[in-house]
Amino acid sequence: MAMSLGNNPLVTYVKESNAELRKVAWPTRTVVVRDTVIVVGVSLAMAVFFGVVDYGLSKGLEKLLTLQ
Repeated sequence: MAMSLGNNPLVTYVKESNAELRKVAWPTRTVVVRDTVIVVGVSLAMAVFFGVVDYGLSKGLEKLLTLQ
């Protein structure tokens, strides 16, 4: 009972995956660059914000502990 190439589940999977990927609406280069800049910018802004908050809290706790 030999398995033909057309009935091979791996071949079927690859063919169906290829067909689905052809249906995808891929973003343009401009959209990808814009979204990447937004993500990097928001990440940097959050890093700065949390760094300032962390610094402030650590200095505040340091002052609180030296009062005793």
